[in-house]
Amino acid sequence: MSFQRQVGEARPASAQAELPHHVTQDAVVIVPGIMGSELRSAETGEVLWGLSGARWLLRAWTRRDGLAGLHLTEDELTGRTGRVQATQLLRHGTWTPYLRGQEPYTDLVDTVREYVADPAAIMSFPYDWRLPVAVNGKLLAARAREHLTAWRTHPAHLAALRHRADQRPARLVFLAHSMGGLVTRSALDGSHFDDLAADTRTVVTLGTPFYGSVKATVILNSGRGAPVPLPHARLRELCATMPGLHDLLPLYRCLRTPDDVRRLDASDITALGGHPDLARDSLTFHASQQSVPLPDHRAVVGTRQPTYQSLSLSSGQVTAYEAGARQHTDGTLIRDAAGNVLHFSAHGDGTVYRDAASLSRHVSLLPVQHGDLARADSVLDTVADILLEDVPQGPPLPGNGGPGAALSVPDLAEAGVPWEATAPDVDTMQGLTFTLTDTETGTERPLPAEMRDGRPAAPLTVDAPGLYRVSLHTYDRYTVSQLVLVGEAGVSVEAED
Repeated sequence: MSFQRQVGEARPASAQAELPHHVTQDAVVIVPGIMGSELRSAETGEVLWGLSGARWLLRAWTRRDGLAGLHLTEDELTGRTGRVQATQLLRHGTWTPYLRGQEPYTDLVDTVREYVADPAAIMSFPYDWRLPVAVNGKLLAARAREHLTAWRTHPAHLAALRHRADQRPARLVFLAHSMGGLVTRSALDGSHFDDLAADTRTVVTLGTPFYGSVKATVILNSGRGAPVPLPHARLRELCATMPGLHDLLPLYRCLRTPDDVRRLDASDITALGGHPDLARDSLTFHASQQSVPLPDHRAVVGTRQPTYQSLSLSSGQVTAYEAGARQHTDGTLIRDAAGNVLHFSAHGDGTVYRDAASLSRHVSLLPVQHGDLARADSVLDTVADILLEDVPQGPPLPGNGGPGAALSVPDLAEAGVPWEATAPDVDTMQGLTFTLTDTETGTERPLPAEMRDGRPAAPLTVDAPGLYRVSLHTYDRYTVSQLVLVGEAGVSVEAED
């Protein structure tokens, strides 16, 4: 879909008079995930996060001062913010260690434009994702209230009402990716505007870690006891005092002990590399959010991708596992005949474990990677259905089967060094194809694949540094994709003790 108008630009008068029937009268708010907003220095206008191109990404992640402007200052940690401004949603694909590729939000915005009465009905909410979720939730509440008030007086809103059977005034529809769902829930908790939740028709979350992500513990623990690639070390330095990252830590029973599985507490988070005060603040905040309802919540959840679900902690080092404990209906853990806790793999989107994103009973499970949840065609089709109130209930939570397939690729590779993309849970090549796309030029080429160790694999070598998209196309017409950063040989993967 391609639309030339910008968000907020009005339709021509003739278009207002002849609105198509497949539009909603509601106001839509798009809330991105962590690292999904462009950040600039308020003083100089310099882009601190969000420029396009592998050259910029490699400088940011491999130079010691590459991300210096993003590190929180003492003033920011005490609540005196404003040094950094969030200016817009990501317009270019980008990459982050562990969190991997982040696709731009342009396809999501374009899809929404097709189903609203006028682009003025859409509000994008870029925010400083380094800050606590609670801070950004307060800002979102104020902006959403202003947006709905303005839209209800817009001529296109009045025209849209004539096409709707109920002819009700507009309400809010929140489309929130990843951390954006936590920010949205905070905005709707009643502490800012008592009536904001009542004025919300539905909240759609795309891979939101309502119960956290084990990958956040891996980020904070990165490099402890073993050397890691430079970009991974840089991310750990950035996140060690970042409240936003602490707000993504797992809240469910995920810490394995010799005979049990328990939740992380503040001392555990400190031991694995987190900040003690930020850990306590985050746990307190999440406790206050657990009873906050989301109006007509629709969760779109990525599945079938290998995803960390639990961890062990020994001498300050984290070991993460792609399986976790399960409970009986009475709340006790499932154990074997000898009394040992059994662990099961439910997968997820590669970053957020499936059940950690399934807050409501209205769940759409799609074989999509986390960074692609705001871009994949299957997700955009689901969003369109929800906007038009033609909402599929979605299947019940399945086991490891279902549509599509898993895709496994490294998050970081070196130019000229062989690596491979695999479909780890498939045992046949039938109907599978792999492609590689240079995100800067758009050039796409097929990848020859073969069976290796009982699974489909596409071996490849990329000669030029860049940001590349690996896609796996399945026989049932699903596409799973993941961004991979390819750096200069010997630079991007240089280990740092």
